[in-house]
Amino acid sequence: MTPSLAAILPIIIPLTAAAVALLLRRNFRLQAAWAFGAMLTAFATSAYLLWTVWSTGRPVVYQMGLWPAPFGITIAADLLSATMAAMAQLVFVFGFIYALGAKDKAVRHSTFYPLFLCLVTGLSGGMLTGDIFNLFVMIELIVISGAVLTALSDDRYGPEAAYKYFLISTVASVCLLFGVGCLYVSYGTLNMADLAARIAADQAPALLPAAIVFLAVTFMIKSAVVPFHFWQPDFHTASPTPVSAMLSSVVVKIGVYGFLRMTTLLMPHADWLRAVLIALGIVGVIFGGLGAAGTHNAKRMFAYSTLAQIGFILIGIGWDTPLSLAAAILFTFNHALIKSTMLMLSGYLASRAPVKTASFGVLRGTGKYAPLAGVLFFVGGMALAGIPPTNGFISKLALFQSGVQAAQSGDVNATSAYWAPLLLLGISSIITLVYVFRALMKIWWEPFEPSSPEAKVKTDGDSLLAPGLMIAACVALGIWAQPLLQLAQDTSAWMRQPQAYVQAVLGERTSRLR
Repeated sequence: MTPSLAAILPIIIPLTAAAVALLLRRNFRLQAAWAFGAMLTAFATSAYLLWTVWSTGRPVVYQMGLWPAPFGITIAADLLSATMAAMAQLVFVFGFIYALGAKDKAVRHSTFYPLFLCLVTGLSGGMLTGDIFNLFVMIELIVISGAVLTALSDDRYGPEAAYKYFLISTVASVCLLFGVGCLYVSYGTLNMADLAARIAADQAPALLPAAIVFLAVTFMIKSAVVPFHFWQPDFHTASPTPVSAMLSSVVVKIGVYGFLRMTTLLMPHADWLRAVLIALGIVGVIFGGLGAAGTHNAKRMFAYSTLAQIGFILIGIGWDTPLSLAAAILFTFNHALIKSTMLMLSGYLASRAPVKTASFGVLRGTGKYAPLAGVLFFVGGMALAGIPPTNGFISKLALFQSGVQAAQSGDVNATSAYWAPLLLLGISSIITLVYVFRALMKIWWEPFEPSSPEAKVKTDGDSLLAPGLMIAACVALGIWAQPLLQLAQDTSAWMRQPQAYVQAVLGERTSRLR
Protein backbone atom coordinates (compact mmCIF):
# COMPACT_ATOMS: atom_id res chain seq x y z
CA MET A 1 0.00 0.00 0.00
CA THR A 2 1.45 3.37 -1.02
CA PRO A 3 1.26 6.14 1.58
CA SER A 4 -0.81 8.42 -0.69
CA LEU A 5 -3.36 5.65 -1.26
CA ALA A 6 -3.67 5.16 2.50
CA ALA A 7 -5.11 8.68 2.78
CA ILE A 8 -8.18 7.83 0.70
CA LEU A 9 -8.87 4.27 1.89
CA PRO A 10 -10.53 5.24 5.24
CA ILE A 11 -13.13 7.04 3.09
CA ILE A 12 -13.43 4.73 0.10
CA ILE A 13 -13.71 1.46 2.05
CA PRO A 14 -16.83 2.28 4.14
CA LEU A 15 -18.47 4.12 1.22
CA THR A 16 -18.00 1.18 -1.15
CA ALA A 17 -19.00 -1.27 1.58
CA ALA A 18 -22.23 0.68 2.14
CA ALA A 19 -23.22 0.19 -1.50
CA VAL A 20 -22.42 -3.54 -1.34
CA ALA A 21 -24.26 -3.90 1.99
CA LEU A 22 -27.38 -2.47 0.37
CA LEU A 23 -27.21 -5.23 -2.25
CA LEU A 24 -27.04 -7.77 0.59
CA ARG A 25 -30.19 -6.46 2.26
CA ARG A 26 -32.10 -9.74 1.81
CA ASN A 27 -29.58 -11.63 3.96
CA PHE A 28 -29.29 -9.80 7.28
CA ARG A 29 -26.51 -11.92 8.77
CA LEU A 30 -24.35 -11.68 5.68
CA GLN A 31 -24.98 -7.95 5.48
CA ALA A 32 -24.02 -7.44 9.13
CA ALA A 33 -20.88 -9.56 8.79
CA TRP A 34 -19.86 -7.70 5.63
CA ALA A 35 -20.43 -4.29 7.23
CA PHE A 36 -18.46 -5.20 10.36
CA GLY A 37 -15.59 -6.62 8.31
CA ALA A 38 -15.49 -3.46 6.22
CA MET A 39 -15.45 -1.32 9.37
CA LEU A 40 -12.52 -3.30 10.79
CA THR A 41 -10.66 -2.92 7.50
CA ALA A 42 -11.34 0.82 7.37
CA PHE A 43 -10.09 1.23 10.93
CA ALA A 44 -6.95 -0.76 10.12
CA THR A 45 -6.20 1.59 7.22
CA SER A 46 -6.82 4.69 9.35
CA ALA A 47 -4.54 3.31 12.09
CA TYR A 48 -1.87 2.62 9.44
CA LEU A 49 -2.35 6.13 8.10
CA LEU A 50 -1.92 7.64 11.56
CA TRP A 51 1.19 5.57 12.20
CA THR A 52 2.67 6.61 8.84
CA VAL A 53 2.08 10.30 9.45
CA TRP A 54 3.26 10.16 13.06
CA SER A 55 6.40 8.10 12.45
CA THR A 56 7.56 10.04 9.38
CA GLY A 57 6.52 13.48 10.59
CA ARG A 58 5.10 14.26 7.11
CA PRO A 59 1.47 14.51 5.99
CA VAL A 60 0.12 12.07 3.43
CA VAL A 61 -1.56 13.91 0.55
CA TYR A 62 -3.75 12.40 -2.18
CA GLN A 63 -4.87 14.50 -5.15
CA MET A 64 -8.19 13.26 -6.54
CA GLY A 65 -8.15 12.77 -10.31
CA LEU A 66 -4.46 13.72 -10.36
CA TRP A 67 -5.44 17.39 -10.39
CA PRO A 68 -2.74 19.35 -8.52
CA ALA A 69 -3.72 21.51 -5.57
CA PRO A 70 -5.41 23.91 -5.34
CA PHE A 71 -7.35 23.06 -8.53
CA GLY A 72 -8.62 19.61 -7.59
CA ILE A 73 -9.99 17.93 -4.48
CA THR A 74 -7.25 17.24 -1.96
CA ILE A 75 -7.27 14.55 0.70
CA ALA A 76 -4.70 15.64 3.29
CA ALA A 77 -3.87 13.45 6.27
CA ASP A 78 -1.76 15.49 8.66
CA LEU A 79 -1.33 14.57 12.31
CA LEU A 80 -4.58 16.31 13.33
CA SER A 81 -6.85 14.82 10.66
CA ALA A 82 -5.26 11.36 10.90
CA THR A 83 -5.69 11.33 14.69
CA MET A 84 -9.32 12.47 14.50
CA ALA A 85 -10.18 9.97 11.75
CA ALA A 86 -8.56 7.07 13.63
CA MET A 87 -10.39 8.08 16.82
CA ALA A 88 -13.74 8.20 15.02
CA GLN A 89 -13.28 4.85 13.34
CA LEU A 90 -12.09 3.19 16.54
CA VAL A 91 -15.28 4.24 18.32
CA PHE A 92 -17.34 3.13 15.33
CA VAL A 93 -15.79 -0.34 15.57
CA PHE A 94 -17.21 -0.57 19.09
CA GLY A 95 -20.48 0.87 17.78
CA PHE A 96 -20.71 -1.97 15.27
CA ILE A 97 -19.96 -4.51 18.00
CA TYR A 98 -22.80 -3.09 20.07
CA ALA A 99 -25.16 -3.03 17.09
CA LEU A 100 -24.43 -6.69 16.36
CA GLY A 101 -25.58 -7.57 19.88
CA ALA A 102 -28.49 -5.11 20.09
CA LYS A 103 -32.15 -6.12 20.19
CA ASP A 104 -33.50 -2.96 18.52
CA LYS A 105 -35.78 -3.60 15.58
CA ALA A 106 -34.12 -0.64 13.86
CA VAL A 107 -30.78 -2.45 13.83
CA ARG A 108 -32.35 -5.23 11.76
CA HIS A 109 -33.70 -2.86 9.16
CA SER A 110 -32.20 -3.56 5.74
CA THR A 111 -30.79 -0.03 5.47
CA PHE A 112 -29.30 0.26 8.97
CA TYR A 113 -25.79 -0.99 8.23
CA PRO A 114 -25.48 0.81 4.86
CA LEU A 115 -26.47 4.07 6.58
CA PHE A 116 -24.14 3.36 9.50
CA LEU A 117 -21.28 2.94 7.02
CA CYS A 118 -22.30 6.17 5.28
CA LEU A 119 -22.20 7.92 8.64
CA VAL A 120 -18.60 6.89 9.29
CA THR A 121 -17.73 7.75 5.67
CA GLY A 122 -18.95 11.30 6.09
CA LEU A 123 -17.17 11.71 9.40
CA SER A 124 -13.86 10.32 8.13
CA GLY A 125 -14.09 12.27 4.89
CA GLY A 126 -14.85 15.52 6.69
CA MET A 127 -11.74 15.15 8.80
CA LEU A 128 -9.42 14.07 5.99
CA THR A 129 -10.51 16.46 3.26
CA GLY A 130 -8.27 19.37 2.35
CA ASP A 131 -11.07 21.23 0.55
CA ILE A 132 -13.62 23.25 2.49
CA PHE A 133 -16.44 22.64 -0.02
CA ASN A 134 -15.81 18.93 0.20
CA LEU A 135 -16.19 19.37 3.97
CA PHE A 136 -19.70 20.66 3.27
CA VAL A 137 -20.45 17.56 1.16
CA MET A 138 -19.23 15.21 3.89
CA ILE A 139 -21.23 17.03 6.56
CA GLU A 140 -24.36 16.63 4.43
CA LEU A 141 -23.68 12.90 4.24
CA ILE A 142 -23.46 12.83 8.04
CA VAL A 143 -26.73 14.74 8.38
CA ILE A 144 -28.71 12.56 5.97
CA SER A 145 -27.38 9.31 7.43
CA GLY A 146 -27.89 10.40 11.05
CA ALA A 147 -31.39 11.73 10.45
CA VAL A 148 -32.60 8.58 8.68
CA LEU A 149 -31.02 6.30 11.29
CA THR A 150 -32.84 8.22 14.01
CA ALA A 151 -36.12 8.11 12.12
CA LEU A 152 -35.77 4.30 12.06
CA SER A 153 -35.68 4.21 15.86
CA ASP A 154 -37.98 1.96 17.89
CA ASP A 155 -38.78 5.07 19.94
CA ARG A 156 -42.01 6.70 18.76
CA TYR A 157 -40.33 10.11 19.05
CA GLY A 158 -37.61 9.08 16.61
CA PRO A 159 -39.17 10.75 13.52
CA GLU A 160 -39.76 13.97 15.47
CA ALA A 161 -36.16 14.04 16.72
CA ALA A 162 -34.89 13.30 13.21
CA TYR A 163 -36.95 16.18 11.83
CA LYS A 164 -35.55 18.58 14.43
CA TYR A 165 -32.01 17.46 13.66
CA PHE A 166 -32.51 17.78 9.93
CA LEU A 167 -34.06 21.23 10.30
CA ILE A 168 -31.31 22.68 12.46
CA SER A 169 -28.69 20.98 10.28
CA THR A 170 -30.18 22.75 7.28
CA VAL A 171 -29.53 26.04 9.05
CA ALA A 172 -25.93 24.95 9.65
CA SER A 173 -25.57 23.93 6.00
CA VAL A 174 -26.81 27.31 4.81
CA CYS A 175 -24.34 29.05 7.14
CA LEU A 176 -21.52 26.86 5.87
CA LEU A 177 -22.41 27.62 2.25
CA PHE A 178 -22.48 31.34 3.01
CA GLY A 179 -19.08 31.04 4.68
CA VAL A 180 -17.69 29.09 1.74
CA GLY A 181 -19.10 31.69 -0.66
CA CYS A 182 -17.54 34.57 1.28
CA LEU A 183 -14.16 32.88 1.21
CA TYR A 184 -14.36 32.07 -2.49
CA VAL A 185 -15.39 35.60 -3.44
CA SER A 186 -12.57 36.99 -1.30
CA TYR A 187 -9.74 34.64 -2.30
CA GLY A 188 -10.83 32.62 -5.33
CA THR A 189 -9.99 29.23 -3.80
CA LEU A 190 -11.50 26.66 -1.46
CA ASN A 191 -8.43 24.53 -0.85
CA MET A 192 -7.65 24.87 2.86
CA ALA A 193 -3.89 25.11 2.38
CA ASP A 194 -4.26 27.71 -0.36
CA LEU A 195 -6.79 29.63 1.74
CA ALA A 196 -4.39 29.64 4.69
CA ALA A 197 -1.63 31.07 2.49
CA ARG A 198 -3.86 33.72 0.94
CA ILE A 199 -5.47 34.77 4.23
CA ALA A 200 -2.05 35.07 5.88
CA ALA A 201 -0.92 37.33 3.03
CA ASP A 202 -4.10 39.45 2.90
CA GLN A 203 -6.58 39.90 5.74
CA ALA A 204 -8.23 42.97 4.20
CA PRO A 205 -11.24 41.47 2.31
CA ALA A 206 -14.47 42.88 3.68
CA LEU A 207 -16.17 39.47 3.64
CA LEU A 208 -13.54 37.71 5.76
CA PRO A 209 -15.18 38.58 9.14
CA ALA A 210 -18.53 37.38 7.77
CA ALA A 211 -16.92 34.12 6.65
CA ILE A 212 -15.49 33.59 10.14
CA VAL A 213 -18.91 34.17 11.72
CA PHE A 214 -20.71 31.82 9.32
CA LEU A 215 -18.14 29.05 9.79
CA ALA A 216 -18.18 29.51 13.57
CA VAL A 217 -21.99 29.23 13.72
CA THR A 218 -21.82 26.09 11.57
CA PHE A 219 -19.34 24.37 13.84
CA MET A 220 -21.20 25.49 16.96
CA ILE A 221 -24.35 23.82 15.69
CA LYS A 222 -22.49 20.68 14.69
CA SER A 223 -20.80 20.32 18.08
CA ALA A 224 -23.96 21.33 20.00
CA VAL A 225 -22.37 24.38 21.62
CA VAL A 226 -24.73 26.34 23.88
CA PRO A 227 -26.90 28.18 22.75
CA PHE A 228 -27.02 26.06 19.55
CA HIS A 229 -27.58 22.87 21.50
CA PHE A 230 -31.36 22.58 21.60
CA TRP A 231 -31.59 19.79 19.02
CA GLN A 232 -29.12 17.55 20.80
CA PRO A 233 -30.87 16.11 23.91
CA ASP A 234 -34.03 15.09 22.00
CA PHE A 235 -32.02 13.68 19.11
CA HIS A 236 -29.74 11.49 21.21
CA THR A 237 -32.52 10.35 23.54
CA ALA A 238 -34.70 9.05 20.69
CA SER A 239 -31.96 7.56 18.48
CA PRO A 240 -31.22 3.81 18.48
CA THR A 241 -28.52 3.17 21.06
CA PRO A 242 -25.72 2.34 18.57
CA VAL A 243 -26.52 5.57 16.72
CA SER A 244 -26.84 7.84 19.77
CA ALA A 245 -23.57 6.45 21.14
CA MET A 246 -21.80 7.54 17.94
CA LEU A 247 -23.60 10.86 17.52
CA SER A 248 -22.93 12.11 21.03
CA SER A 249 -19.32 10.94 21.17
CA VAL A 250 -17.65 11.31 17.76
CA VAL A 251 -20.09 12.91 15.29
CA VAL A 252 -20.21 16.10 17.37
CA LYS A 253 -16.41 16.21 17.05
CA ILE A 254 -16.70 17.36 13.43
CA GLY A 255 -17.45 20.78 14.91
CA VAL A 256 -14.46 20.53 17.25
CA TYR A 257 -12.29 19.60 14.27
CA GLY A 258 -13.62 22.65 12.41
CA PHE A 259 -12.67 24.98 15.25
CA LEU A 260 -9.19 23.46 15.46
CA ARG A 261 -8.69 24.10 11.74
CA MET A 262 -10.11 27.63 11.94
CA THR A 263 -8.01 28.79 14.90
CA THR A 264 -4.70 27.20 13.88
CA LEU A 265 -4.71 27.05 10.07
CA LEU A 266 -7.28 29.27 8.38
CA MET A 267 -7.76 32.20 10.77
CA PRO A 268 -5.03 32.12 13.45
CA HIS A 269 -5.22 35.92 13.59
CA ALA A 270 -8.86 35.90 14.85
CA ASP A 271 -8.17 36.41 18.56
CA TRP A 272 -11.75 37.50 19.16
CA LEU A 273 -12.95 34.07 18.02
CA ARG A 274 -10.85 32.41 20.73
CA ALA A 275 -12.37 34.73 23.32
CA VAL A 276 -15.85 33.74 22.12
CA LEU A 277 -14.95 30.04 22.36
CA ILE A 278 -13.77 30.48 25.95
CA ALA A 279 -16.97 32.33 26.90
CA LEU A 280 -19.24 29.79 25.22
CA GLY A 281 -17.20 26.97 26.73
CA ILE A 282 -17.78 28.34 30.22
CA VAL A 283 -21.51 28.68 29.56
CA GLY A 284 -21.60 25.14 28.17
CA VAL A 285 -19.87 23.69 31.22
CA ILE A 286 -22.38 25.31 33.57
CA PHE A 287 -25.50 24.67 31.50
CA GLY A 288 -24.54 21.13 30.49
CA GLY A 289 -23.70 20.07 34.04
CA LEU A 290 -26.87 21.50 35.55
CA GLY A 291 -28.98 20.14 32.69
CA ALA A 292 -27.58 16.65 33.23
CA ALA A 293 -28.21 16.88 36.97
CA GLY A 294 -31.83 17.94 36.44
CA THR A 295 -33.04 15.44 33.85
CA HIS A 296 -34.83 12.14 34.50
CA ASN A 297 -33.61 10.01 31.59
CA ALA A 298 -30.21 8.32 31.46
CA LYS A 299 -29.64 8.95 27.76
CA ARG A 300 -30.79 12.54 28.06
CA MET A 301 -28.51 12.99 31.07
CA PHE A 302 -25.46 11.97 29.08
CA ALA A 303 -26.56 14.09 26.13
CA TYR A 304 -26.53 17.17 28.39
CA SER A 305 -23.22 16.01 29.80
CA THR A 306 -21.77 16.24 26.30
CA LEU A 307 -22.50 19.98 26.32
CA ALA A 308 -20.25 20.37 29.36
CA GLN A 309 -17.47 18.20 27.94
CA ILE A 310 -17.49 20.09 24.64
CA GLY A 311 -17.29 23.27 26.71
CA PHE A 312 -13.99 22.17 28.20
CA ILE A 313 -12.63 21.32 24.76
CA LEU A 314 -13.57 24.80 23.51
CA ILE A 315 -11.81 26.38 26.48
CA GLY A 316 -8.64 24.43 25.64
CA ILE A 317 -8.86 25.60 22.02
CA GLY A 318 -9.53 29.18 23.09
CA TRP A 319 -6.49 29.31 25.40
CA ASP A 320 -4.36 28.45 22.35
CA THR A 321 -1.20 27.37 24.15
CA PRO A 322 0.80 24.29 23.15
CA LEU A 323 -0.33 22.42 26.26
CA SER A 324 -3.98 23.55 26.07
CA LEU A 325 -4.29 22.41 22.45
CA ALA A 326 -2.76 19.06 23.42
CA ALA A 327 -5.25 18.86 26.29
CA ALA A 328 -8.12 19.62 23.86
CA ILE A 329 -7.00 16.77 21.58
CA LEU A 330 -6.62 14.43 24.55
CA PHE A 331 -10.04 15.48 25.89
CA THR A 332 -11.62 14.92 22.49
CA PHE A 333 -10.22 11.39 22.18
CA ASN A 334 -11.00 10.28 25.72
CA HIS A 335 -14.47 11.83 25.78
CA ALA A 336 -15.37 9.88 22.64
CA LEU A 337 -14.59 6.60 24.39
CA ILE A 338 -16.24 7.49 27.70
CA LYS A 339 -19.44 9.01 26.36
CA SER A 340 -20.15 6.25 23.85
CA THR A 341 -19.63 3.72 26.65
CA MET A 342 -22.09 5.41 28.99
CA LEU A 343 -24.75 5.71 26.30
CA MET A 344 -24.30 2.04 25.43
CA LEU A 345 -24.78 1.11 29.08
CA SER A 346 -27.93 3.24 29.18
CA GLY A 347 -29.19 1.42 26.10
CA TYR A 348 -28.35 -1.93 27.65
CA LEU A 349 -30.41 -1.08 30.73
CA ALA A 350 -33.29 0.19 28.60
CA SER A 351 -33.30 -3.04 26.58
CA ARG A 352 -33.90 -5.06 29.76
CA ALA A 353 -36.48 -2.73 31.33
CA PRO A 354 -40.16 -3.74 31.43
CA VAL A 355 -40.82 -0.92 28.96
CA LYS A 356 -37.97 -0.06 26.64
CA THR A 357 -36.91 3.38 27.83
CA ALA A 358 -33.97 4.97 29.63
CA SER A 359 -36.29 6.90 31.96
CA PHE A 360 -35.25 6.65 35.62
CA GLY A 361 -38.89 6.06 36.52
CA VAL A 362 -38.85 2.78 34.59
CA LEU A 363 -35.23 1.81 35.31
CA ARG A 364 -35.58 2.27 39.09
CA GLY A 365 -34.38 -0.86 40.83
CA THR A 366 -33.77 -2.85 37.64
CA GLY A 367 -30.02 -2.69 38.15
CA LYS A 368 -30.02 -5.43 40.78
CA TYR A 369 -30.62 -7.84 37.89
CA ALA A 370 -27.54 -6.49 36.07
CA PRO A 371 -24.66 -6.27 38.59
CA LEU A 372 -21.90 -6.32 35.95
CA ALA A 373 -23.49 -3.35 34.20
CA GLY A 374 -23.43 -1.55 37.56
CA VAL A 375 -19.67 -2.05 37.88
CA LEU A 376 -19.10 -0.78 34.34
CA PHE A 377 -21.44 2.17 34.94
CA PHE A 378 -19.55 3.10 38.10
CA VAL A 379 -16.13 3.00 36.42
CA GLY A 380 -17.46 4.91 33.40
CA GLY A 381 -18.98 7.53 35.67
CA MET A 382 -15.64 7.96 37.42
CA ALA A 383 -13.98 8.43 34.03
CA LEU A 384 -16.57 11.03 33.07
CA ALA A 385 -15.93 12.92 36.32
CA GLY A 386 -12.16 12.70 35.86
CA ILE A 387 -11.29 10.36 38.74
CA PRO A 388 -8.04 8.32 38.57
CA PRO A 389 -6.99 5.84 37.29
CA THR A 390 -9.21 6.48 34.26
CA ASN A 391 -8.48 8.33 31.03
CA GLY A 392 -10.92 11.06 32.04
CA PHE A 393 -8.54 12.02 34.85
CA ILE A 394 -5.67 12.39 32.37
CA SER A 395 -7.77 14.69 30.16
CA LYS A 396 -8.84 17.00 32.97
CA LEU A 397 -5.39 17.00 34.54
CA ALA A 398 -3.81 18.06 31.23
CA LEU A 399 -6.38 20.85 30.78
CA PHE A 400 -5.91 21.99 34.38
CA GLN A 401 -2.14 22.07 34.01
CA SER A 402 -2.38 24.04 30.77
CA GLY A 403 -4.60 26.65 32.45
CA VAL A 404 -2.34 27.00 35.48
CA GLN A 405 0.72 27.30 33.26
CA ALA A 406 -0.93 29.95 31.07
CA ALA A 407 -2.24 31.88 34.10
CA GLN A 408 1.17 31.99 35.74
CA SER A 409 2.91 33.16 32.58
CA GLY A 410 0.26 35.72 31.53
CA ASP A 411 -0.30 39.31 32.66
CA VAL A 412 -2.45 40.11 35.69
CA ASN A 413 -5.40 41.38 33.64
CA ALA A 414 -5.57 38.17 31.59
CA THR A 415 -5.43 35.65 34.43
CA SER A 416 -9.21 35.77 34.94
CA ALA A 417 -9.57 34.09 31.54
CA TYR A 418 -7.80 31.08 33.07
CA TRP A 419 -8.75 30.92 36.75
CA ALA A 420 -12.52 31.03 36.16
CA PRO A 421 -12.49 27.99 33.84
CA LEU A 422 -10.09 26.23 36.21
CA LEU A 423 -12.54 26.74 39.06
CA LEU A 424 -15.33 25.40 36.86
CA LEU A 425 -13.24 22.33 36.10
CA GLY A 426 -13.35 21.34 39.75
CA ILE A 427 -17.01 22.27 40.24
CA SER A 428 -18.00 20.40 37.08
CA SER A 429 -16.35 17.22 38.34
CA ILE A 430 -18.40 17.46 41.54
CA ILE A 431 -21.62 18.00 39.56
CA THR A 432 -20.74 15.01 37.37
CA LEU A 433 -20.31 12.84 40.44
CA VAL A 434 -23.68 14.05 41.71
CA TYR A 435 -25.67 13.03 38.64
CA VAL A 436 -23.72 9.80 38.10
CA PHE A 437 -24.30 8.71 41.71
CA ARG A 438 -27.94 9.77 41.48
CA ALA A 439 -28.32 7.45 38.49
CA LEU A 440 -26.51 4.64 40.34
CA MET A 441 -28.76 5.01 43.36
CA LYS A 442 -31.99 5.04 41.33
CA ILE A 443 -31.07 2.10 39.10
CA TRP A 444 -29.07 -0.17 41.41
CA TRP A 445 -29.89 0.75 45.02
CA GLU A 446 -33.58 1.62 45.07
CA PRO A 447 -36.11 -1.25 45.17
CA PHE A 448 -37.73 -2.45 41.97
CA GLU A 449 -41.43 -1.57 42.02
CA PRO A 450 -43.20 -2.86 38.89
CA SER A 451 -46.10 -0.76 37.65
CA SER A 452 -48.17 -3.92 37.16
CA PRO A 453 -47.86 -7.63 38.04
CA GLU A 454 -46.93 -8.37 34.44
CA ALA A 455 -44.09 -5.83 34.41
CA LYS A 456 -40.84 -7.77 34.79
CA VAL A 457 -37.21 -7.16 34.01
CA LYS A 458 -36.31 -8.91 30.78
CA THR A 459 -33.71 -11.66 30.96
CA ASP A 460 -32.54 -11.03 27.40
CA GLY A 461 -31.20 -7.63 26.38
CA ASP A 462 -28.40 -5.97 24.46
CA SER A 463 -24.87 -7.32 24.74
CA LEU A 464 -22.40 -5.89 27.26
CA LEU A 465 -19.37 -6.81 25.14
CA ALA A 466 -18.81 -3.40 23.53
CA PRO A 467 -19.16 -1.27 26.69
CA GLY A 468 -17.05 -3.79 28.62
CA LEU A 469 -14.23 -3.51 26.08
CA MET A 470 -14.48 0.27 26.10
CA ILE A 471 -14.36 0.52 29.88
CA ALA A 472 -11.22 -1.63 29.77
CA ALA A 473 -9.78 0.81 27.21
CA CYS A 474 -10.67 3.79 29.44
CA VAL A 475 -8.82 2.25 32.39
CA ALA A 476 -5.87 1.19 30.24
CA LEU A 477 -5.51 4.71 28.81
CA GLY A 478 -5.64 6.09 32.34
CA ILE A 479 -2.89 3.79 33.60
CA TRP A 480 -0.76 3.85 30.46
CA ALA A 481 -1.43 7.36 29.17
CA GLN A 482 1.99 8.28 27.80
CA PRO A 483 1.52 7.19 24.13
CA LEU A 484 -1.76 9.07 23.72
CA LEU A 485 -0.40 12.08 25.60
CA GLN A 486 2.67 12.14 23.35
CA LEU A 487 0.44 11.93 20.28
CA ALA A 488 -1.63 14.86 21.55
CA GLN A 489 1.50 16.93 22.22
CA ASP A 490 2.93 16.16 18.79
CA THR A 491 -0.40 17.05 17.19
CA SER A 492 -0.47 20.34 19.08
CA ALA A 493 3.05 21.17 17.91
CA TRP A 494 2.05 20.36 14.33
CA MET A 495 -1.09 22.53 14.44
CA ARG A 496 0.95 25.52 15.53
CA GLN A 497 2.98 25.33 12.31
CA PRO A 498 0.44 26.10 9.56
CA GLN A 499 3.19 26.69 7.01
CA ALA A 500 4.14 23.01 7.22
CA TYR A 501 0.59 21.98 6.27
CA VAL A 502 0.55 24.47 3.39
CA GLN A 503 3.89 23.28 2.09
CA ALA A 504 2.84 19.63 2.26
CA VAL A 505 -0.28 20.29 0.16
CA LEU A 506 0.91 23.01 -2.22
CA GLY A 507 4.62 22.33 -2.42
CA GLU A 508 6.35 25.27 -4.07
CA ARG A 509 3.22 27.43 -3.87
CA THR A 510 4.05 28.36 -0.28
CA SER A 511 5.60 31.67 -1.31
CA ARG A 512 2.27 33.32 -0.50
CA LEU A 513 2.56 32.40 3.20
CA ARG A 514 4.63 34.87 5.19
